[in-house]
Amino acid sequence: MTDRIVLAYSGGLDTSVAIGWIGEATGAEVIAVAVDVGQGGESLETIRQRALGCGAVEAYVADAREEFADEYCVPTLKANGLYQGHYPLVSAISRPVIVKHLVKAAREFGASTVAHGCTGKGNDQVRFEVGIQTLGPDLKCIAPVRDLALTRDKAIAFAEEKGLPIETTAKNPYSIDQNVWGRAVETGYLEDIWNGPTKDIYDYTVTPEFPPAADEVIISFERGVPVAVDGVKLSALAVIQELNRRAGAQGVGRIDVVEDRLVGIKSREIYEAPGAMALITAHKHLEDITIEREQARFKATVGQRWSELVYDGQWFSPLKRSLDTFIEDTQQYVTGDIRMTLHGGAAVVTGRRSGTSLYDFNLATYDTGDTFDQSQAKGFIELWGMSSKVASSRDQRVAGQ
Repeated sequence: MTDRIVLAYSGGLDTSVAIGWIGEATGAEVIAVAVDVGQGGESLETIRQRALGCGAVEAYVADAREEFADEYCVPTLKANGLYQGHYPLVSAISRPVIVKHLVKAAREFGASTVAHGCTGKGNDQVRFEVGIQTLGPDLKCIAPVRDLALTRDKAIAFAEEKGLPIETTAKNPYSIDQNVWGRAVETGYLEDIWNGPTKDIYDYTVTPEFPPAADEVIISFERGVPVAVDGVKLSALAVIQELNRRAGAQGVGRIDVVEDRLVGIKSREIYEAPGAMALITAHKHLEDITIEREQARFKATVGQRWSELVYDGQWFSPLKRSLDTFIEDTQQYVTGDIRMTLHGGAAVVTGRRSGTSLYDFNLATYDTGDTFDQSQAKGFIELWGMSSKVASSRDQRVAGQ
């Protein structure tokens, strides 16, 4: 029986050429797998027909938008997931859901190998292959660009020679990856980290210098999950899409950062994540009134470690699973509404309300009705500073000898 290889297929030049390239290099039949995570563009059926036209023996397509929003974006939101405090893990969280469907297709079509289009320089090769090894330990992995010497010029020549139904225009100067959680842009002009980003690289956001009138929005959460916008009940996917539109129109969510890649190099990245950044801001402010102080402090540490694991391709790891359990427990009271103003590139919280809030007006007020017993403060301070006071006395005594 002829061996079969499942290929993560985007519909672009490189992965279209990879179908025939893999076939010639390995003698195997290729099954193309396309997964919709809200990246927009062509329909799944158009992509499916192109894969078949380029020589795939089968084409598996999956509309995973709701799955991606519910099972990947929402957990990222609950963790306030920001790698190095900046990056909302746009590409990192899409790889596990794609991997899930690649392994599913490999089982369905009897493939022994999974192929992806990553280079040997980026994070995604690790995310794909570690995920595949975890969900399908018996499956092998290959990367045509990395392992079979498929360069861009070779791809164009191959497509023209074979008459493949794909455009072979000159390469876009940027490498772009996008889904409903955001958009990532790198390479080209941006590799000089002194160069400012040009307006043409943006798509999800409008330049914020001349914004429209401020947009006030109320986002409702139940146990950490966004469930409504301005009182209208929506799915998590629809909430993200609505905030992408409204926050994007105000230029919210533009991120320009040099980050530490898993492979050991620093890389300049431009991100657009209007919905994600508005939601993370709102969610964090709701946590501020519903999560107890020590729990909140520890959760910030957990969220940072969670983000590092996900960035590093460890979505399916035991530690990440354990951290998920902790994070989920912290969300039991994160229910309520956040009012925020979207304007001029900023998402600013202006109000919060919750039936499970820890904010006590009578304890917080300085006016009549204050129930805080200020007479207890003096003794508290004496005890709180006791260890430092004793240590300081020792230091001064020793220094004076």
